[in-house]
Amino acid sequence: MTRKATLTTLFPTPYLHQEAALDLPAGDAAAGGQARVVFVGAGPGDPELLTVAAISAIQTADIVVTDSKALIELVTNPPVDKLQARLVTSLEDLGVGPESTPAQRAAAAVSHARDGETVARVVVGDPFLDADAAPEAAAVVRLGCSFEVVPGVSLLTVVPEYAGVNLASGGVVQFLPGAVRDRKDSSPRIPEGDLVIALRASMIGDLVVRALDAGRKRDEPALVTLSGASISQRSVHTTLGQLVSSVSGVAPEALVHVIVGPLAAQDRSDLDWFESKPLFGWRVLVPRTKDGGTPMTTRLRSYGAASQEVATISIERPRTPHQMDRAIRGLVDGEFEWIAFTSPNAVRAVREKIEEYGLDARAFSGLKVAAVGGATADALSAMGIEPDLVSTEDPSAAGLGQQFPEYDAALDPINRVFVPRADVATEALTSELVNRGWEIEDVTAFRTVRAAPPPAVIREGIKAGAYDAVLFSSSSSVRNFVGIAGKPHAATIVAAIGPATAKECEAHGLRVDVLANAPTGADLADALAMFAYRRRESLVAAGQRVTRPSQRSRRRRTT
Repeated sequence: MTRKATLTTLFPTPYLHQEAALDLPAGDAAAGGQARVVFVGAGPGDPELLTVAAISAIQTADIVVTDSKALIELVTNPPVDKLQARLVTSLEDLGVGPESTPAQRAAAAVSHARDGETVARVVVGDPFLDADAAPEAAAVVRLGCSFEVVPGVSLLTVVPEYAGVNLASGGVVQFLPGAVRDRKDSSPRIPEGDLVIALRASMIGDLVVRALDAGRKRDEPALVTLSGASISQRSVHTTLGQLVSSVSGVAPEALVHVIVGPLAAQDRSDLDWFESKPLFGWRVLVPRTKDGGTPMTTRLRSYGAASQEVATISIERPRTPHQMDRAIRGLVDGEFEWIAFTSPNAVRAVREKIEEYGLDARAFSGLKVAAVGGATADALSAMGIEPDLVSTEDPSAAGLGQQFPEYDAALDPINRVFVPRADVATEALTSELVNRGWEIEDVTAFRTVRAAPPPAVIREGIKAGAYDAVLFSSSSSVRNFVGIAGKPHAATIVAAIGPATAKECEAHGLRVDVLANAPTGADLADALAMFAYRRRESLVAAGQRVTRPSQRSRRRRTT
């Protein structure tokens, strides 16, 4: 006989449908009478699980209203960026609490909308399946508005898969929505077979009572997943009778995912792909340029790590902008054969300057463009410019100089090269270009200034060894990090992007544990992941418990 796995949304929404008056300014809700509300499923909260349709709906909305303040961060950071919304808020900010009714949520969502405007109503998971948004959508219609739905990745399927549970192993999987909220209901509505449930921790006790009332056994296997689909995810095997104790200490409002039945007893060792990632749960410090961002954090996330970026330098305009002004005028007037960018910050500095003149990428027409490394080339591509020369094998100023063509009077009508750079840049590129016959317009396009110290909580965490690793991508990042935040704790793994950076670490009394195979952020993240993998294998082979570096103590490094 085929066993069925039943997925049901017991207590699926963070809202209880209790009637109460909504205190909104008179006429506000009516102002949105002709508004359009798009219910957008945001998935489990992982930005990489947002659908293309969800990103588009959020970006193009006039108003964005999220379920919670936590979701605001999700909708205001990549891949959701360049928002057009004139208002981004949450139900909490609008004074709508967790015990509100669908009518109250609907009224709040359209309270600031004008005729013809679109409201992106962002909810966790899938709007109808996880967030129980159907009653709210009906209330939107009663307010005279129209609505649409952008489905999202459902919590009921994504979390079990992140926990390594094969939902199809028992046969047919079917969804049975129909939530249980009223303990006075004569029918417990707890179906037989496997249950996959998403509910608040405070509702676990009620679930157990109803399941037992329905005839299920206390010793029936159960699997509890906390913080599902996040780098804090933790799965615990237990039984139906021990469910309450398994979530002791968990915040009552926290969302918990529970599987009850034979599925919960299956061997997950071969499918436990998420929690077994090499850097799963690691807290990694990434010293970076203020407002610069880095692809390294994306790679770290793919390995299961949580990145804490610490700004070590701030990019500011040159004190005297006359050089840049003169160079930009020369660029427009066709005085240069080449422009050579040594970093994404140089690209940004030039872009901002040409935009001041009301110009765009067309100002580079007829000009040859060179770039140091893929990140600089990507910054140019985002500007609408495809570089003619990119130093990828050796992504450094010296590497670009080695690839640069010799000046040929017969082929090059102009022998001048515009090099916008940082105030502290070396002469590795310019000296090589001069040797190759070029005349250089070497211009300070931006200044690098040491950033302010990070918040006290981060500094204390660094001192106490709360972080598992710190990744240094330049010698200056080492100097500035130590200057504003202090030395990493002895237990913290130190990774360096290259020999020069490693030498700077050692000069500051830090022992380097990891060295990248190539001088890129992605390679540095890869090297740390390989280190973590080998470290775990070594602990397992020695019969020791696998712990993160922050969970172990080591003797302080010595040079």
